[in-house]
Amino acid sequence: MSEQQGDGRSLATEQRRGFLTKALAVCCGGLATLPPLAAAFWAVLDPLRRTAGAATFLPVTDLNSLPADGQPRQFPVIADRVDAWTGFAAEPIGAVYLKRDEGSDTVEVLSATCPHAGCFIEMDTESKCFRCPCHNSAFTLDGGIVAPSPSPRPMDSLECKVDKTGGVSVKWQNFYTGIEEKVARP
Repeated sequence: MSEQQGDGRSLATEQRRGFLTKALAVCCGGLATLPPLAAAFWAVLDPLRRTAGAATFLPVTDLNSLPADGQPRQFPVIADRVDAWTGFAAEPIGAVYLKRDEGSDTVEVLSATCPHAGCFIEMDTESKCFRCPCHNSAFTLDGGIVAPSPSPRPMDSLECKVDKTGGVSVKWQNFYTGIEEKVARP
């Protein structure tokens, strides 16, 4: 009987040790999967947590590069951009038309994005107006609508500031297209 009790105890002991070994393996495996799961969860939610940056003043040119002849000139708007997880350094994000009148240091700014469908507006020097090649919207040199035009509103004006050194910065914003009101996109 003592042999059976010994065999029974050793079997029970082995079963307990086996259970503890398996339980410990499951716990270790569970703990090992937590960091990758947490990282995946964080990566999926990251774009949702980001907020679109508020409109900021971006340097475009300097006053010496903008002739004071009242004619609009096109300038690219360049900034660092982040798209989901990828960052792009010094990339064109849009364009503006800058105009400065003779003897003035004030600069007028118009967005080069058509308020009708978001196409790129071009300067038509022959007819002295702006034209959108997509749907034939036309605008005066001050950004007003030339009738008939499918555009629901004039060209979008932007804020501008000239610093003490002559640097011209534009408050870059995108606006919703196809609507009559000028509403900034987030």
